[in-house]
Amino acid sequence: MTIYNLGSINLDYFYRLPHLVSAGETLSATEYRIALGGKGANQSVALAKAGADVFHIGAFGRKDLIFLDEMSDVGVNIKNVALLEAESGHAIVMVDSKTGENQIVLSGSANYQISEKQIISALANAKETDWALAQNETCLVHEFLLRARKKGLKICYSAAPFVAEQTASLLHLTDLLVVNEGEADALTKFTNKDIQALGLPNLVITLGSKGARYIGNEGDFFVSPFNVNAIDTTGAGDTFLGYLLASLGQGLTMMQAMRYGSAAASLQITKPGALAAIPTIKEVKHFLKKNV
Repeated sequence: MTIYNLGSINLDYFYRLPHLVSAGETLSATEYRIALGGKGANQSVALAKAGADVFHIGAFGRKDLIFLDEMSDVGVNIKNVALLEAESGHAIVMVDSKTGENQIVLSGSANYQISEKQIISALANAKETDWALAQNETCLVHEFLLRARKKGLKICYSAAPFVAEQTASLLHLTDLLVVNEGEADALTKFTNKDIQALGLPNLVITLGSKGARYIGNEGDFFVSPFNVNAIDTTGAGDTFLGYLLASLGQGLTMMQAMRYGSAAASLQITKPGALAAIPTIKEVKHFLKKNV
């Protein structure tokens, strides 16, 4: 099974702060660094580290090519990542040193210059046993998922950053929708339907420190979180999704897959950064063994 991920690739500019900035406030950072990130890149790396075969479809600034080594080095296939003269997508990530909570400002840049030709080429050898994955940080999301559906792929949609109208328009294509609690509430308000009435085969709602909830073909249940000391929560949701989807592809039940996702995200937030903090499958299995 292969996972085709139409996803953003960003350069993340991290600023660690004494607290998150308020309106009108100027605040000195206690730490600054640049790292590869973006929801798409984070999820592809999490998938690869969880043992999945993953092809990434995206676009990135040619001058920043060296940063892509972080993806290819863990096994992500990047042959369908276009290198452009445009600026790479980037994000300003501000992290509260005390709580690990963050604020993020995005600039899409190259992520919105992906071509339909790339999608056609990437999906040329896709099979019905494969998955297509997308988020809301690139162009051509609808076109990609529609092509994937026509080829018989299963669809996982990570609907963030959340856009209610776009998310609602893609529900009929989606086999697995993953949203956080606020996004789930916004979706129910937009559609004027209770979350259970959306008719999705599989819906996972991440609840932060409260764990995650599943509603779908396998029932309605919660998976409890693990108790860890959070250093930086940036990328936790992407890590959760990557391990969840990879585990489903390996034949685990939804509850088992969510347990793996929760363990991976719990480990990830104990280290600074997003992509670089994603744990390996060996680390996740060891953590689960200690936390039965």
